[in-house]
Amino acid sequence: MQPDTPNQTHMAEFVLLGFAEAHGSRLFLFALFLTMYLLTLVENLAIILVVGLDHRLHRPMYFFLTHLSCLEIGYTSVTVPKMLAGFLGVAGAQRISYAGCLSQLFIFTFLGATECLLLAAMAYDRYVAICLPLRYGALVSRGACGRLAAACWLGGLLTPALPIYLMSRLTFCGPNVIDHFFCDASPLLALACSDVALKETADLLVSLAVLLASSAAIAVSYGRIVWTLLRLRAAAARRKAFSTCAAHLSVVSLFYGTLFFMYARTRAAPSVSFSKVVSVFYSIVTPMLNPLIYSLRNHEVKGALGRAFSCGSWEGR
Repeated sequence: MQPDTPNQTHMAEFVLLGFAEAHGSRLFLFALFLTMYLLTLVENLAIILVVGLDHRLHRPMYFFLTHLSCLEIGYTSVTVPKMLAGFLGVAGAQRISYAGCLSQLFIFTFLGATECLLLAAMAYDRYVAICLPLRYGALVSRGACGRLAAACWLGGLLTPALPIYLMSRLTFCGPNVIDHFFCDASPLLALACSDVALKETADLLVSLAVLLASSAAIAVSYGRIVWTLLRLRAAAARRKAFSTCAAHLSVVSLFYGTLFFMYARTRAAPSVSFSKVVSVFYSIVTPMLNPLIYSLRNHEVKGALGRAFSCGSWEGR
């Protein structure tokens, strides 16, 4: 619970401004973000169902892909529905309780950190498949995949523990208006009345620890992959191996590029509006694009989707 101090009021709730500066375009933005959100749900649910139903895809890479799709659904569902309600002017849509705000920040950070770790696990899977193919079955067995996925979820769950605890110790005495569309750490810290130096340091260190550890694992994995591919004489074998990594590399580039910009820096944002746009990119746009990237760049996923569609069409006749 937030500590009470003399002459300061307990902040019971916050008001999310969202995109108030674009009031004239709110219906357009509502339609745009609703379409993107629905596409995200449909695409990721399709990945989960297709991988679950097609025995040809019961392999480690697709096991991790279903976990990624679950994360993308949760990632967007934490923030987008309330933002959409705000565009429509639903009563109370822009208000969020103090506990609700911290809970939203906790879940959002938890899912984001889990995704970082999961992308590192997927890079390890590609490394073993390409560099150690004879040991693939032993190193990336079903049990090993389960333990690796559980470690990613647990690591993600522990990531926001200290930052959220420190946030809960801060005093908020007004104003209570958050210039963002969800409870992110940076705009929340701007409203604190107490000293935020420890909280800022903890946020930076935790963010860097997760981002650098996971990106280092990805870099090492792909460094070994590139070294192995350069030693292959057959150009066709190199192309085939690279094609299995292209989708993952694209997703990593999109996700990590925006996260490093937002969180691996000091909290003084150059522009609130620009930070909102970047937040939209990694919290809404990227989860929508990831399933498309995997399905368009992966022949096995496209084949499974085609078979599922064909079966559905045939049964409907």
